[in-house]
Amino acid sequence: MAPEESTSLRSETAPSPTSAPSGPAPGPTRAKGLLAVLMPVGIVLAALNLRPAITSLGSLLEEVRDGLGMNGTLAGLLTSVPPFCFAVFGSLAPRLSRRFGSGTVVCGGMVAITAGLIIRPFTGSTPGFLAATALTLAGIAVSNVLMPVVVKNWFPDRVGSMTGLYSMALAVGTSLAAAVTVPLNDALGGGWQGGLAIWAALGAVAVLPWAVLSRQGRAAERESAANPAPAGPGDALRVTRSRTAWSLACFFGLQSTAAYITMGWMPQIFRDAGISAGTAGVLLAVTMALGIPLAFVIPRVAIRLPQQGPVVVVLGLCGLGGYLGLALAPAGGAWIWAFLIGISNCAFPLALTMVGLRARTGPGVVKLSAFAQSTGYLISIPGPLLVGVLNDATGGWGIPILFMACLMVPQIIVGTLAGRNRTIEDEHLAKAA
Repeated sequence: MAPEESTSLRSETAPSPTSAPSGPAPGPTRAKGLLAVLMPVGIVLAALNLRPAITSLGSLLEEVRDGLGMNGTLAGLLTSVPPFCFAVFGSLAPRLSRRFGSGTVVCGGMVAITAGLIIRPFTGSTPGFLAATALTLAGIAVSNVLMPVVVKNWFPDRVGSMTGLYSMALAVGTSLAAAVTVPLNDALGGGWQGGLAIWAALGAVAVLPWAVLSRQGRAAERESAANPAPAGPGDALRVTRSRTAWSLACFFGLQSTAAYITMGWMPQIFRDAGISAGTAGVLLAVTMALGIPLAFVIPRVAIRLPQQGPVVVVLGLCGLGGYLGLALAPAGGAWIWAFLIGISNCAFPLALTMVGLRARTGPGVVKLSAFAQSTGYLISIPGPLLVGVLNDATGGWGIPILFMACLMVPQIIVGTLAGRNRTIEDEHLAKAA
């Protein structure tokens, strides 16, 4: 393959954020008339709802723990729920999509998000709070997986621009909830229930366009199913036999671990260092907001490099510096540590970009994306829980933060291996020979 062909193919196969493991092939449908306006609005509103349930909880975790009588271990379990739900419920999304249509499932996801956010602050018990949180995260998980399918079906000639819009809205929702949950909670009279429940309003707004779009999306997917793509060389791949696939899955899992530890625990770390709840929320918002510009920059840089190891190393070193600084001077250098950790957390768009670079065919990209994300989310489940256990056992944050820093080392190693210039199709052919 000529170099210019390889570059073009890499650009074509680079996945959008939260690539769907499977789903209907993109059809010839084009959004027209009112739907051409309504669909982008629906995509933006859905993306805005995919993280506030997590980052708003991080900002008020201390109040929730006190209100429900949670110890550090239970709070750690709460911060481990998101990746668990993403792995479990996200794996059901392709089957639900085939049964009901992607648009309908996304609409159901928005309903589940709204219902869970309304219910969970008022359950009055830890089991009820966890169950309502799981309902919310189930809606996030299926929507997270299927949104790229919706984009491909409705905007097959504008996938890049619509994915960029979706990514930006997701980052905005993440940082916005981190920044304003505490002020909103104070304006609503304190406590913590109002600050968590208020985000249900955003979910309810998102239900409205998707109630209309779900019927149209189902018709589009029936058209796609009637014209399936022909079988290609990627159809015979077994990604579980690929070292590159395993390296990428481990990289995805470790960066997810860091992200969910950050969203779940970083505000509490700052608060225990003497920083106010409002400022701690803003610090988390700064960390998350760095994903808005860097989600566009990092994939462009990674695609132009023959190997992505150098980018992995830079992001990992930023994480090491941020965590070590957080351990030594959490209050004195808080803004610097938040900035460095925010850069490090941009390993997420890099991981998604490498999915496209490590596979040459459409079926290969889908299989690698499904394997890397589902396996990665399973890997990430113990991390936030262990941070809570270590904090409970030691009575401080020194050991938990050291644990977080140590995770950067294997992340750099497996990320460098995943970033080597090879594809899972090449590995498959080499083993077949």
